[in-house]
Amino acid sequence: MTWANKAAFFLILFVVIMTTLLYGGVHEPVLALFYVLTAAGVLLWLIDCYRTGIVRFNSTPLQLPLYAIAAYGFLQVLPFGTYSEAGLDKIPRTISLDPFSTELSALHFLALGLFFSLTLAVVDRAARIRRVVMVIVIFGFIFSFFAILQGVLSPTKIYGIYESQFAQPYGSFVNRHNFAAYMEMTVALPLGLLAAGAVKRDQRLLCLTAMGLMAVALLLSGSRGGLVALVSEVLLVIVIATPFRGTKNLIVRFALGAALLIAVVAGTLFVGGESSLTRLAETATSKDVTTNRTHIWAVSLDVIRNNLPFGAGLGAFGVAYTPTDDRSGLERVEQAHNDYLQTLSDAGIIGAIIGGAFLYLLVQTARQSVGRNNKFRRGVAVGAAAGIFAVLVHSIFDFVLHTTAVALLFLLLAALLVATGSQYDDDIHTSRPGRSGRKGSLHSLKRDL
Repeated sequence: MTWANKAAFFLILFVVIMTTLLYGGVHEPVLALFYVLTAAGVLLWLIDCYRTGIVRFNSTPLQLPLYAIAAYGFLQVLPFGTYSEAGLDKIPRTISLDPFSTELSALHFLALGLFFSLTLAVVDRAARIRRVVMVIVIFGFIFSFFAILQGVLSPTKIYGIYESQFAQPYGSFVNRHNFAAYMEMTVALPLGLLAAGAVKRDQRLLCLTAMGLMAVALLLSGSRGGLVALVSEVLLVIVIATPFRGTKNLIVRFALGAALLIAVVAGTLFVGGESSLTRLAETATSKDVTTNRTHIWAVSLDVIRNNLPFGAGLGAFGVAYTPTDDRSGLERVEQAHNDYLQTLSDAGIIGAIIGGAFLYLLVQTARQSVGRNNKFRRGVAVGAAAGIFAVLVHSIFDFVLHTTAVALLFLLLAALLVATGSQYDDDIHTSRPGRSGRKGSLHSLKRDL
């Protein structure tokens, strides 16, 4: 193992934490830093290949949809003729209604694809899976404690400095829904490990404490989508972690899941979360048109119909939305508050095909990984699958995957899902009856350098 390989692994974890702490990675300087660090990670990978004489990569097709959507974004900005409007002649005609935003979005997807491929290449042994899980759980615990503390001491300002004008912040995120999505993923790993019986007896209390604090922080954020996603991931863990040996075992696990949720709600009330729980009961109809999902979704369907089959362009939703909106247009809506509707509006049928392929590959990968014989890897797979599922559920109500920090942690969980489907020489041999693991899909192409 070379220094470059170790540095690339460290860089992956650093980028995930850095973008989270820097307001979720939604500002241009932070995005630029993310792109630079991703390029540095790729350079380190190339150095490692040169020094070892082996090109290490993971052959999973799960990474291909990211490159496909990036390529389609660049295709959407290619000119195919000109037109005249408002006294201007020879304006390039493109698929995208906002070529600049589409080009930026395509670049962003390319960076996410490189980050994902690099993560798949360096998380190539059981020890690294354990380190990634440890970092996510410990950081999630500390981050949730900070968020609760800040919610009490400085609820409107992040770090007591930055005040968001357009959303309700929580933790380091400008939007509380993004914080909830982040917690959905961090809480999922200890939940999966506990459900799979992969946590030692003397460590279970610590695991439960971390999991409980993260879940309480999620509820205190007041995100309705986060609550639905949390319940969904608990139910999914119960279903996939329960051997089908009869209804009694399943009933017991459902009872434990219900007890967990009740304990989380009780903990939320104990730390003063009555207002957050009250906010969860609000309707989806808001006086603010920029967050009124009922109206936004209705207009989004019109945007989809008006821009079929190729879409309005990645990142061009705001431009496509305004002429379709039947209201004053004084308040511009930039997101559909539904990642699935926005995929269709931005990329049309092509986007639906690419997105459907990504979801199909995720399900297939999850099915293979959660059936592994090794308890630890199975527990990680269950947790990663639950965290991914929770975000996919939350994406029905919000645009959480448009936030860089959330997207990076999502891809890190996806990489864990892929990695846990392989066998390693440094596995901790704690097995259960069932199917054995298969040899990893990490390929090494030896070449003369």
